[in-house]
Amino acid sequence: MINWYPPYIGAGIKLKKVNQDKTRMEVELRKTWFNKNLFGTHFGGSLYAMCDPFYVFIVHNYLGRGYVVWDKSAEIKFIKPGTGKVSAVFEISQEKLLQLKEEVDSAGKHTVFFETVIKNESDQLVAKVRKEIYMRKKS
Repeated sequence: MINWYPPYIGAGIKLKKVNQDKTRMEVELRKTWFNKNLFGTHFGGSLYAMCDPFYVFIVHNYLGRGYVVWDKSAEIKFIKPGTGKVSAVFEISQEKLLQLKEEVDSAGKHTVFFETVIKNESDQLVAKVRKEIYMRKKS
């Protein structure tokens, strides 16, 4: 359903693959006239937007409805101008998810950082993204 989200349609962002246990998601962004900047490269906001919800989706899917999962902070470092198709992979192991659940269950809440990279079609680094995810048990 994320591929029908209007901001993602306009930005050219697509969720391309999700593994069976929903712990790994691959996203791509193709450059169009909707998402290019003054210099003809990817608009930085679109590069960030392609990374926005996926760690939250993975954690929320694992923890379930008895938990609140939220983005707390985010940081993107632009390394090289993005041109053409760029992509990012978001993955959290089952072991890490189990560890997070145990930490939230014992403390009531927890924050964690995840990092990913955006690469171009030549597998060159375009940007680094760091997300802080907040989790807590619902009261």
